[in-house]
Amino acid sequence: MKKIILILSIIAVVALLSVPISTSVFAAQGKDEFFNLDAYTSQSALLLDYDTGTVIVDKNSDEKRPIASMVKIMTLLITFDEIDAGRLSFEEKITVSEYAAGMGGSQMFLDEGESYTVSDLIKGVTVCSANDAATALGERISGDIHSFVDKMNEYAKNLGMNNTVFCNATGLPNSGEQYSTARDVSIMFSKLLSKSHYYDYSKIWMEEYKHPDGRVTELVNTNKLIRFYKNCDAGKTGYTDEAGHCLAASAMNNGLRVVSVVLGAENSKARFKEVTDLFNYAFANYEVKTIISKGEAIANDLQVDKAKEDSFELYVDRDLKFFSRKNVQNDYEVVIELEENLKAPISKETPLGRVKIIKNGEVVSEANIFSVRDIEKLNYKDALEKVLKNWLF
Repeated sequence: MKKIILILSIIAVVALLSVPISTSVFAAQGKDEFFNLDAYTSQSALLLDYDTGTVIVDKNSDEKRPIASMVKIMTLLITFDEIDAGRLSFEEKITVSEYAAGMGGSQMFLDEGESYTVSDLIKGVTVCSANDAATALGERISGDIHSFVDKMNEYAKNLGMNNTVFCNATGLPNSGEQYSTARDVSIMFSKLLSKSHYYDYSKIWMEEYKHPDGRVTELVNTNKLIRFYKNCDAGKTGYTDEAGHCLAASAMNNGLRVVSVVLGAENSKARFKEVTDLFNYAFANYEVKTIISKGEAIANDLQVDKAKEDSFELYVDRDLKFFSRKNVQNDYEVVIELEENLKAPISKETPLGRVKIIKNGEVVSEANIFSVRDIEKLNYKDALEKVLKNWLF
């Protein structure tokens, strides 16, 4: 990889605040007393910008704790991955086992031996935190729940969730050692937020679900912020006596998406209040700017040996965003790096480099670079035409 195109130093906003900025809103001297963590009952909490991963609030985010039903975030994530890979479909019907139907706790009351679509089971897990639906999905994906738990732990390791251990697909207690952290929950929840179909289910507040036999179960979203916080469109609750009241949720306003995780609050009202306050603080004090949009043309002097064309149309595969506090001067660089020693032919699916947004020497956002079209190899006829063209003109 070599850096060959562009390094720009940019001042994003010109106004300066008269007080120092802290990486934690709760640690700001005197200015954010409303957010003093002593006013909250959660044992750990994390607030971050979804696009760049920038942490705004951090309270004991690496403390290992039980997370109850938030374990199902991983269950859902693996399910959507299986669908993306073509190994599962929304329309496929799963026959519910005796074990899955007999799960306790929150459920959608599946009938043993009856068949339900994957879509309906996802709905049950997402909306009402159904343990029976989560278990049925796990059994279908891996054959049995123990193998699925192995898959969950492997997936967590690959995501960099270094302080997490799963022992079931539901979060139910008394089934073995199981714990995570606010930081690790934010990692898997942020990954789930990248699945576009997830929002088809996460935004459902209430629905009367009709079972195959005609029986009706009312599904009500355990994440009350879907109903009572305008910008919240995703979330997962959790509760056991050991874990306390937990919540991972996300909201978007004016292009800024934030993720908040609260573990171990003293009651349900407390967790929703804390996450609401964190959302409000983020939207009032922070902003995100799109520096380069997905699909936008990238200026370049890409060199490809034996290519039919001499110039190439390149683009990035995702929005490149810069997150910052409002009314603060921000200097950053846009760096475009392209691969060396490229030879045609090259598929348009092949990454040709990276675009990076860099602040204070750290990469805060980056995206892959691709060609709009396949880069074709120069043939004899093309080479002859080039020679003639150069000779004539």
